[in-house]
Amino acid sequence: MPIRTRFTIWRPLVTAAVVTLTALFLTPAAVHAAQPRESRPVYSYAHAIRESVWVDTGLDEDGDGRHDRVAADIVRPAEPARQHREVPVIMDASPYYSCCGRGNESQLKTYDAHGHVVQMPLFYDNYFVPRGYAFVGVDLAGTNRSDGCVDVGGRSDIRSAKAVVDWLNGRADAYSSRTGGTRVRAGWTNGRTGMIGKSWDGTIANGVAATGVKGLRTIVPISAISSWYDYYFAQGAPLYDGGPDELAGYVQSDTARAHCAAVQRKLADGSPRSGDWTPLWSERDYVKDAAKVRASVFVVHGMQDLNVRTKHFGQWWDALAKHGVQRKIWLSQTGHVDPFDYRRGAWVDTLHRWFDHELLGYDNGIDREPAADVERHPDQWVTSRAWPPHGTRATTLHPAKGTQAGVGTLGLRPARGTETFTDDPRLSETDWAAHLGTSTPEKAGFLTAPLTRDLRLSGSSTVTVTATPTTTSAHLSAVLVDLGPDTIRDYADPAEGITTLTGRTCWGASTAGDSACFKETRAKTARVGHTVFSRGWADLGHHASLGKGGPLTPGKAYTITLDLAATDHVVPKGHRLALIVAGTDKDLIDPPSTRPTLTVALSGTSARLPLVGGAPAFARATAGSTAAGPGPDAARGVRAPRAAGHVPE
Repeated sequence: MPIRTRFTIWRPLVTAAVVTLTALFLTPAAVHAAQPRESRPVYSYAHAIRESVWVDTGLDEDGDGRHDRVAADIVRPAEPARQHREVPVIMDASPYYSCCGRGNESQLKTYDAHGHVVQMPLFYDNYFVPRGYAFVGVDLAGTNRSDGCVDVGGRSDIRSAKAVVDWLNGRADAYSSRTGGTRVRAGWTNGRTGMIGKSWDGTIANGVAATGVKGLRTIVPISAISSWYDYYFAQGAPLYDGGPDELAGYVQSDTARAHCAAVQRKLADGSPRSGDWTPLWSERDYVKDAAKVRASVFVVHGMQDLNVRTKHFGQWWDALAKHGVQRKIWLSQTGHVDPFDYRRGAWVDTLHRWFDHELLGYDNGIDREPAADVERHPDQWVTSRAWPPHGTRATTLHPAKGTQAGVGTLGLRPARGTETFTDDPRLSETDWAAHLGTSTPEKAGFLTAPLTRDLRLSGSSTVTVTATPTTTSAHLSAVLVDLGPDTIRDYADPAEGITTLTGRTCWGASTAGDSACFKETRAKTARVGHTVFSRGWADLGHHASLGKGGPLTPGKAYTITLDLAATDHVVPKGHRLALIVAGTDKDLIDPPSTRPTLTVALSGTSARLPLVGGAPAFARATAGSTAAGPGPDAARGVRAPRAAGHVPE
């Protein structure tokens, strides 16, 4: 759905009073010109106040008989406090501050002899504190210096961060130490908070926003999860060989490890490897609570992210749209990469303007600019006024048989007949796409003729498959392929589309213990003959319900609709659009317990794609085209992609 904008002006009381008084003497045009449009680095970072508080969450997850307290490390400018002026807050709540690190250089929090934070990972404090913001880094419950237990996106995780927002707004208690201590008030802030973070950190921002907590004005979730079920399963098909209990063990502190065995057992028991939806997953589904979101949302995601897959941003974006939430979006060609490491200058500038608008109330025009930035080629970006663009229509395409077995066509007219393939867990989407023009036993492929015009897909797709298995279990994959030569970011490389250089650029002020200078990067590219640009997977045993899967009856036909990952991709003139239906996508889903052969009924199989211009655009792009081979370099793709492991980092 197109973006719906809102605009709320807010200024500190002193500034508002000055503007009101000045208005008695100035014309309206002069008053408008006097209003600030950008925060400036006028405060000392070297002399910023650094302090730590422990916020009462109201929970006792570790069972020690007292409320858990979460540690919040604060860096804030000293000058506004001396002038009795309140400042807004930028906050990153993370489980990674001591175990794993943040950013491309895996930075950890460091502390001085008094326990005050010396190095705060990333550039947010270095850049924004001199500009009149406080930065707060929160250790999620059960990590680093916090009490409690890690529950992987559940009540404890979300309450960890929400309690800090409540404290910043005068609704919760905080103390000067982890046990005992004096009560501490946040009298230095106006409570207006923006949450930011990549991966698990951004996931927490989504979850806190979904509580509707007052005072949270905006969130910037980067490569973030919107529903934890969809992190571990794709419609019943397991994406990883582990569960949230293992993830909790990966990030928890030594103290939590000694006290949180019961919580980990609950995580294991509540997330069976059957792929069934359980109450544990309902608690960790933020999409269902999108109606509660009060904050604006600036979504950032890599369209080739195979860790936190792009279904997460797609379903979150669509749910927010239904409730009129102000939104902005950046979509890159990378995998699981922070925009600071692929579009640094533009990112810092845009984030600065976004926070100035949302937290300081500056009318800098960012709310009237295009809602979407999309990386079309490495380092080449385009914008859209709305995302998906106006005129995007869900368009149903139908597969049809061709002259070779397993190599058919894709068009607007329904077709009959069948295609058959046998699941081969040794092969991946890269193998399938490399042999799209060839009859092979492990897949069925359906291709348009070379396009006579560009064709843009923008949003989320679905593929409905009617298939008859020969065994009692079957997993399905559906992928969309752009068949034609291109240079893309090499998302299957371990760095997922970037190369880290030795030179550094600086973004904000530095101290001896916390540098604002970070290693530069450049695009890591690959020359390919085809590009897989959207994927979806499912367990056919969950055809009737996510709540309960079951064994299949060999010889019986089943119909299931696969949700494909959200994307924004242009299939250029001269290229071909292809749909592949197959079984196990090696290293991206786990194989079923049997090795089935599946017969696909084409009359019950279709793809519903978000085409800009809808069916007429597809008709125009395929009009006058004639069948041709895939091309001499069509087999060349990225290396077989691998899931990054069950750590959203």
